[in-house]
Amino acid sequence: MGDPRRSRKKWIRPGHPWIRERLVEEMEIVGKYGLRNKRELWIAQTLLRRIRERAKALLKLPPEERAVKEKELVRKLYNMGLLENENATLDEILGLGVESILERRLQTIVYRKGLAKTMHQARQLIAHGHIAIGGQKVRSPGYLVYRDEEELIDYAPTSPFAKVREEAVGQG
Repeated sequence: MGDPRRSRKKWIRPGHPWIRERLVEEMEIVGKYGLRNKRELWIAQTLLRRIRERAKALLKLPPEERAVKEKELVRKLYNMGLLENENATLDEILGLGVESILERRLQTIVYRKGLAKTMHQARQLIAHGHIAIGGQKVRSPGYLVYRDEEELIDYAPTSPFAKVREEAVGQG
């Protein structure tokens, strides 16, 4: 886990700061996914960059070793929810985009499940402790949700939203 006094950066900023096309594209993504700032986008881009580097490194290995490590990488990315099937290839891994990672954030999944009306409300619900995964509160909107955790996302048991939902179900 490492020393908490010596934390490492989780992101790498873009090489050139003022490329207009990139800035416009970043702002569209930040707005679409309700990100707080571009750093959250850069974290996703850095994660994607590391995944791609790992996949490219596999291309250099001998076929026997490559098959084993490729299977491990595909299984991990499938469990993360980034790949659709367990029999994916390296081409599919290299074809992943930053949107595929942003779709796995807790904030996005809460919005897609209909627990919040907007992306910004989803972020607020998470930050204020109204969302839980398997009964455990998660207060980080950037938490990457694994495939097996997705069904467990709901309102926290202590949240007033959960009580309102129970009353609505009881009446209907």
